[in-house]
Order: sequence, then structure tokens, then C-alpha cells
Amino acid sequence: MAVNEYQVTGMTCGHCEASVREEVGEIAGVTDIEVSAETGRLVVTGQDGVEDQQVLAAVQEAGYTAVRV
Repeated sequence: MAVNEYQVTGMTCGHCEASVREEVGEIAGVTDIEVSAETGRLVVTGQDGVEDQQVLAAVQEAGYTAVRV
């Protein structure tokens, strides 16, 4: 299992969190997602095959930008 943390910009509410959670949750191998609009923090837990590019693309699909921290 791998745990990766990202900083997401543009989230302002629970709906934003839900959008990010939904898109990232569609990535094969993701087992847990923690997301906070208040802090802009996204923590993704998943199998070793989950790559940063997949997570960043999913966040972008939700309408936000992210960087790995």
C-alpha cells in the first residue's frame, strides 16, 4: 500500500470535496481518500500501481489543480 498527499487548489466547499472524491475514487487500486476543502489536502491510499499522474488527472477532471507534497 502507498499513501500519497497532494495540495489541491480551488476547493471551497463540501461539493468540491465530493467531486474530487468521486473522480479519484474511479482510479483502479485506490482504497481510501481523505479530502478537505478547508486545508486543500488530499490523501490517497492505494495499491502500489496508483500513479501520481492518474490522481492529478482525476483532480483536474473534477475542475481543480493539485500538486504532490
